[in-house]
Amino acid sequence: SINFSQTGEQMVYFDVRVKPNVGIGKVKLMASSGNEKADYEVELDIRNPNPPVTSVTEITLAPGQQWNTTASPIGVAATSTAVLEISSMPSMNLQKRLNYLIEYPHGCIEQTTSAVFPQLVLNQLTDLDDYKKAQVDKNVKAGISKLQNFQRSDGGFSYWPGGYESDEWGSNYAGHFLVEAQNNGYLVSDYMLQNWKNYQRGKANSWVPSTTNFYGGDLTQSYRLYTLALVKAPELGAMNRLKEFKYLSPEAKWRLAAAYLLTGQNNTALDLISGLSTSFPQRTTWGYTYGSDTRDEAMVLETLTLLGKKAKAEELLRSICAKLAQDHWYSTQTTAYSLIAIAKYCGKNPSGAKIIANGNVDGKAVDINSASYIRQLPILFKNGSSNVVVTNKGNNTLYVRLITQGQPLAGDSLKVNNNPSVLNMTVSYVSQNGNAIDISKMSQGTDFVAKVVIKNPGNRGYYTQMALSQIFPSGWEILNARMFDGEGAFKSSSSTYQDIRDDRVYTYFNIGKEETLTYYVQLNASYLGRYFLPGTFCEAMYDNSISAGVNGKWVEV
Repeated sequence: SINFSQTGEQMVYFDVRVKPNVGIGKVKLMASSGNEKADYEVELDIRNPNPPVTSVTEITLAPGQQWNTTASPIGVAATSTAVLEISSMPSMNLQKRLNYLIEYPHGCIEQTTSAVFPQLVLNQLTDLDDYKKAQVDKNVKAGISKLQNFQRSDGGFSYWPGGYESDEWGSNYAGHFLVEAQNNGYLVSDYMLQNWKNYQRGKANSWVPSTTNFYGGDLTQSYRLYTLALVKAPELGAMNRLKEFKYLSPEAKWRLAAAYLLTGQNNTALDLISGLSTSFPQRTTWGYTYGSDTRDEAMVLETLTLLGKKAKAEELLRSICAKLAQDHWYSTQTTAYSLIAIAKYCGKNPSGAKIIANGNVDGKAVDINSASYIRQLPILFKNGSSNVVVTNKGNNTLYVRLITQGQPLAGDSLKVNNNPSVLNMTVSYVSQNGNAIDISKMSQGTDFVAKVVIKNPGNRGYYTQMALSQIFPSGWEILNARMFDGEGAFKSSSSTYQDIRDDRVYTYFNIGKEETLTYYVQLNASYLGRYFLPGTFCEAMYDNSISAGVNGKWVEV
């Protein structure tokens, strides 16, 4: 309380302790003088700075077997989610992989497309209830709308929004998604698609073979030709020229075979892949296709599905599912295309092994009788933990997973994998005159600078598509140098793209062998209080073995 005896101003400070829940907290201010009263409500957005964490528990149930387990929320029960996933084929970690794509924080053309493309074909894999259908519909429409920000005047799509040049693989991938979306009944601008077709046609006919496929040039061309065949505008001349290319890689042959299949030339397709292996050696670089051996195998699965070679396709399907089921990192490109190919196989080949089971969550029983490959039951944490019972009532083996996701409340869940021989990163904080400062306790109103120095030791050559993630506590404010007097003495190294938000900065760059880059973010200690400063993390977006991080800590203003 504060009292006024005369006209004027007074300053009062008071502490607010937030509840563990996230959402909007409110502080109400009330004033009265004589018979007059006034009140004002201030909204405080309570957020959890920690990244989401996913926990998976799994079991294989023989006919007649039962599984009893407990589902416990991660962090706050109200914001934690869990899904019981029952599958008639070896699990592929569907829910965890989908969540990874949807919540991935970076948004280039490949990642934006990867977040929505698998959702387009999700109904071929699992039964979707009305709520899930509405979610998918909303996400796909948002993805189509977002892609408009990437299209350039030549019809191709740039890697980042508003980029100066089109990205060839990104243009293939985004266009492929838009065509499939239109085929699924979504509204896609004819003008947008026509411009993209013109770009694809021009690139297809001007492509010149090279004796090196290190960067996947022939695979990019074969995928381009596949997308043109998909829209019934095949460039047969370019297809035939590529087919005769002496150094055509096996990956490109499989994709080109799919293009021939779409044009009705089945014999040519079969000749092209005769005797080819369906698996590939592990890549040492993701090149310009952002791929991996697993992504390439998923493309082979798609071709085998088109060919109707069910036995060979099923063998490859199980191999890809087994890889996704492991607790192993895969890039957005590998994860998304694997899910797309698996869903297309499942859509063409209905499961002969039905899911017949009984699920019971906190005493509420659900009988399951489904012809889909996967059935999911959402679990709502109303009173903390939930008791879960699954009984296999059918004659075939079922693969069951309990997937829980949430944001831890305390500490720092960032897993730091520092390997100085691969990537070096140091994070420091300096005053406006460049002197080192202690951020654990700072005076309100202090201007200071976050300084990140990143060095590529050179042992693994040139690194592309690097992402630096800096999330700041809510007591600090980011001072956008572009809006004030410029960067002054703190001029950052060049970057390919930078995304500045209210509480975080994402910086994307390439870094050469033995090169050192420095990035600055100007900050202000704005609001009194004690806050958690999340960790700083740097990674190659398509190779998680190239990463460095610094754990978070508590700071006070």
